[in-house]
Amino acid sequence: MKKFASLFVLVVVFAAMLTGFAYAADDEITIGVFEPVTGENGGGGFQEVLGVRYANEVYPTVEVGGKTYNIKLFEVDNKSDKTEAVTAAQNLVSQGVKAVVGSYGSGVSIAAGEIFAEAEIPAMGASCTNPQVTLGNDYYFRVAFLDPFQGTVMANYAFQNGAKTAAVITQLGDDYSSGLGSFFVTAFTKLAGEGSVVSQEQFQTNQTDFKAILTNVKAANPDVIFAPSSIATAPLIIKQARELGITAKIMGGDTWENVTIIENAGADAEGIVLSTFFDEADPATDEAKKFVPGFKEYLVKNNQPDVIPAVSALGYDAYLAILTAIKNADSVDSIAIRDALVTTEFNGVTGQISFDENGDAVKQLAVIKTVEDGAFKFLQTVTVAE
Repeated sequence: MKKFASLFVLVVVFAAMLTGFAYAADDEITIGVFEPVTGENGGGGFQEVLGVRYANEVYPTVEVGGKTYNIKLFEVDNKSDKTEAVTAAQNLVSQGVKAVVGSYGSGVSIAAGEIFAEAEIPAMGASCTNPQVTLGNDYYFRVAFLDPFQGTVMANYAFQNGAKTAAVITQLGDDYSSGLGSFFVTAFTKLAGEGSVVSQEQFQTNQTDFKAILTNVKAANPDVIFAPSSIATAPLIIKQARELGITAKIMGGDTWENVTIIENAGADAEGIVLSTFFDEADPATDEAKKFVPGFKEYLVKNNQPDVIPAVSALGYDAYLAILTAIKNADSVDSIAIRDALVTTEFNGVTGQISFDENGDAVKQLAVIKTVEDGAFKFLQTVTVAE
């Protein structure tokens, strides 16, 4: 696979040199945007794209070696699909991008990781939370917390709020859903004891009927249901659970912070609980204090609800991470940018960000939200020490 990827990189670079097709002007640097805007995760991916676009609007240039470069974004749609993700990543390589932002969805990020590494192009994940995204890949970084942390946060929240038993529902073959569910099971079992996870169910991609799964869950009678899943799937699980008379608290992960879930689940979304990365009501840094009013105005201008999704803030921070690394490297060379990222530190919208030896953001804080009166409402901030 590595030999094939190396050969591909040589071919596309040579082709681009012959045609003059892809490469930026002398005063321009291109950053790739690797996100799903269609498919199962298209809604969340687009929110992330909006954050990147806004960051580019706020910081459209960078000075390197005394010369000012315009920063151009080149966007590709990985279509929420692992196979399409490889094609999209290869497209970015052929475009001669110097760095990449993305993706929403761990599976597509993992699928593209080797392509970026072979091309020696650094990638900055925004909300991809599975540990495998960065593990063993010196060219992949991220500004989000990881699923082991997120799973522990949600297990602690459930246990501290009286849950003694839990059911877990995950998507078969989906790295994000399966990984986060597994970390929740481990953490909840440690807290509540062996046998406290009374049901573990899996569903297929694009499945729409969850009644059989939920009937099994109902029979187990858990205090809480943890169902990390996509924006498209979540409202189906929520509504069908309530239709079956399940009254247990229903919880999800960071993907659930999307108004589409409330719109599609309706009144059944009341009381769901989720973890996320940012709350607009509590901007903790100077960058966040500037971002909140500015991005709200940007959302309205682009015909979007003026509620800030946390993934948009992460998209913005991912762009800032690359921008800061370019400045620190004082170079537009992709390898130099990657090397600078290792020691990059900055105050982003979602807090102070630096990276550990795996390229993961050093973060130990999460925000817990619920749905009340048809809107997301802040519940608490949670810190879990390493």
